[in-house]
Amino acid sequence: MILLVDDDPSVTTSLAMLLKQHGYASHSVSTPDAALATARQPECILVIQDMNFSRQTTGQEGLQLLGRLKAIRPELPVILLTAWGSISLAVLGMKAGAADFVTKPWTNQQLLQSVRTALGLAGTRGGQEDEPALTREELDARYDVGEVIGSDPRLLRILQIAGRVAATDASVLVTGESGTGKELIAQAVHRNSRRRGGPFVKVNLGGIASTLFESEMFGHVRGAFTDARTDRKGRFEIAHGGTIFLDEVGDLDAGSQVKLLRVLQDRTYEVLGSSQTRTVDIRVISATNRSLTSMVEQGAFREDLLYRINLIAVHLPPLRERADDIPVLARRFVGAMAHSYGRDDLELSAAALAWLKRQAWPGNIRQLRQWIERAALVTQHGTLGADDFDTVAAMEPRDTTRDVLPPVGSMTMDEIEKAMIVKSLKHHGGNITRVAESLGLSRAGLYRRLEKYGLSV
Repeated sequence: MILLVDDDPSVTTSLAMLLKQHGYASHSVSTPDAALATARQPECILVIQDMNFSRQTTGQEGLQLLGRLKAIRPELPVILLTAWGSISLAVLGMKAGAADFVTKPWTNQQLLQSVRTALGLAGTRGGQEDEPALTREELDARYDVGEVIGSDPRLLRILQIAGRVAATDASVLVTGESGTGKELIAQAVHRNSRRRGGPFVKVNLGGIASTLFESEMFGHVRGAFTDARTDRKGRFEIAHGGTIFLDEVGDLDAGSQVKLLRVLQDRTYEVLGSSQTRTVDIRVISATNRSLTSMVEQGAFREDLLYRINLIAVHLPPLRERADDIPVLARRFVGAMAHSYGRDDLELSAAALAWLKRQAWPGNIRQLRQWIERAALVTQHGTLGADDFDTVAAMEPRDTTRDVLPPVGSMTMDEIEKAMIVKSLKHHGGNITRVAESLGLSRAGLYRRLEKYGLSV
């Protein structure tokens, strides 16, 4: 039974009818005291409560009721109803333990999704707080997480959480340094969810100018602005029925944060140049390498948006803190390079593995993969040794005006660099962007080297 708490009978009646249509029994009360009495009953599995019971309380009575509910039933999920102008109260409620908040007037889809998510999360938590950690073999048997490589205990716990919450529509915030695999975690959540058959749409918010945010995210119609010659679908429309992955969410400017909050709050938006409101059914996963909490304290990130995107938060440890996973990652990447370059003899020596484990890896897994690819391009033999990685390390991008480095073995550094570029150009079919990424260079840096060595694409 879902408990509805509001002193406006039109609100509770509407909610009760909506819930009944979707198979949920409900009971309505109009006062905090009646709510507390009903919430004590074990049949009560969720509370949807208003934040205001009179014009004089300005939400304080709602916060007090939430506190009393959590005191008698800490495990009971509570969804708050609040006006858009009172979202600050809802944020206080989230801090006090509310499961979610929904603004009035609500959309039925958003409210139902909030109910399903709250009940789903309550189900995953019920009796599982002390669930023993699963082994890598147990995780692979239970969930589709094979793309995430490693057996570090913290990584396994993250995969276990991801697998459990995937069945819900809870928003997930993945944090961690660049290159730690945040997108892979997002993909794992999507693959194990009911949305697995729908699209997985990645959006690099850090790469979208504020002036283009609405067009990119919501789409536009022909004639909406200069050069808008055709209609264009936005990322939210493309992601409908699936998952949208908002990468680098901490890079959003203040104006774009408000626009994003609106669509995440109501699951509605308007295409640029159109007055028609559209509804979207999505699961939201966000990622950042920045501290959003610190940004909130500095006034650089909206607190209400933070609470909207991090119902579940996971933090990926940097590679230097899970060094025991480096050998399995390295061997996986060497296998991929051997397949890509037709080098069946490619393998790692014990000295190379020891060398790799000693590094700090500021670029984390992404940097490890890049260095292995570079070493595969540089080496003159099948077994990658520590000297191959020493050569790669010496070639890390520095001042482009530097003098030619001393010879290494039988080749100069310029000869080695030129050979790497030639091999990468051939492998990537002359795709400048992919070549630059594989070599850890900017496009401009790669063009300078092409000119330097007299190479053409």
